[in-house]
Amino acid sequence: MIIQVLTKTLGPAMEFQSFRIYWFGTLASVIGFQILAFSQFWIIHELTGSALYLGYVGVANSLPSMALNLFGGVLADKIDKKRLIAITQTVNVLLIGILVFLIFTNIVEAWHVIILAFLTGSVNAFDLPARIALYPTLVAKSALMNAVALNTSIWTGTNIIAPAIAGLVISNAGTMSAFIVSAMGFLIMAVLVMFLPKTPIRSSGISPLKDLAAGIRFIFKNNIFALLIGMSFFISFFGLSYMPMMPVFSVDILEIGVDGQGILMAVAGIGSLITTLVLARIGNFPHRGIVILSGAILFGVLLIVFASTSLFFKNYSLAIILMFFIGLSYTSFGIPVISFLQLMVPDNLRGRVMGMFGMTWAFTPLGGLYVGFSAGFFGNPSEGVPIVLAFGGLLIVFFAVAVTLMNRNIVKIGQINRSLESNNNV
Repeated sequence: MIIQVLTKTLGPAMEFQSFRIYWFGTLASVIGFQILAFSQFWIIHELTGSALYLGYVGVANSLPSMALNLFGGVLADKIDKKRLIAITQTVNVLLIGILVFLIFTNIVEAWHVIILAFLTGSVNAFDLPARIALYPTLVAKSALMNAVALNTSIWTGTNIIAPAIAGLVISNAGTMSAFIVSAMGFLIMAVLVMFLPKTPIRSSGISPLKDLAAGIRFIFKNNIFALLIGMSFFISFFGLSYMPMMPVFSVDILEIGVDGQGILMAVAGIGSLITTLVLARIGNFPHRGIVILSGAILFGVLLIVFASTSLFFKNYSLAIILMFFIGLSYTSFGIPVISFLQLMVPDNLRGRVMGMFGMTWAFTPLGGLYVGFSAGFFGNPSEGVPIVLAFGGLLIVFFAVAVTLMNRNIVKIGQINRSLESNNNV
């Protein structure tokens, strides 16, 4: 009865027991991850009161992803993915345990937190490719679009509720308790993933560097993969960089404070979540290419409008409306891209290809640094940040149009699956 309700409510992927186990484990783990991120920024602010140190934590989290994600993908293709995930989750629990001990003994310092951020970022560089490569093996291909959307819904949904949970825990029980709660989320995933079926192990007999090169060659051999991943990098760097800059909009431009910023981010999350749930119900549809390109172009246009109207009109109500559609448009681009890559990448290469794709999310903090640095040339950040972000939105629109002109088959993604499958036997 419960399974029927889940399937009817969330879609066909929930019919598969292994996916249900994975999904609920991922839900616990991602909540733990979001609470960990929130608590890291909170405690570094308590310890230093410095915005610069907040930037250090963000960079410490993202740098390992850029350096190690590809090697994480190689490892995910070589060993049992569920065992790799269990190991990474357990290591995260141990790392958080060290920080909890430092807080409990009242000897924690800022550099401890930064090192923890770097180490957990390194661990996640091996965890993420394994996760992305695992869950497509748990459902039939006909349910893959639904599985991708449900997996994405965890991130969009917890992005709304997890910070609130972290704030409540910290305000009522202290920062140490928030870290303990985050560790419990990772531990739940480590246990649940061991109930999944064993994944095939590929033994290539060649070095990791050659394995890595083979994955990169595959991406560039299939022009569509290269263009879609390249577009994802572009949007993460020039587009999602608006997120680290939200304090500038909320405090210096719109003058709405931290509560108003929370509402703006929550509204973007709601737009993203609604789109995710709609795409989860639709499943595999034939016009994914059009949705991908339309989502990218609309995201760029909305970013231009949000930045420019905030600068010139400072209208909070308009900003709320625009943030809703920004979340909607980005997700309209992202979910079909992930589902296409998951569906068309061969099993023996999925870890490496999705490891490359996973690197795109690490570019958001770097994009924030780029925006902050470039805005400095305008003197006043409240003027420079919107201008730089609007220029980034313009670049996204141009890039999406250029990608379409470079390979018209992107528009026909929903109709070319069969022809690509015949080329993926490598």
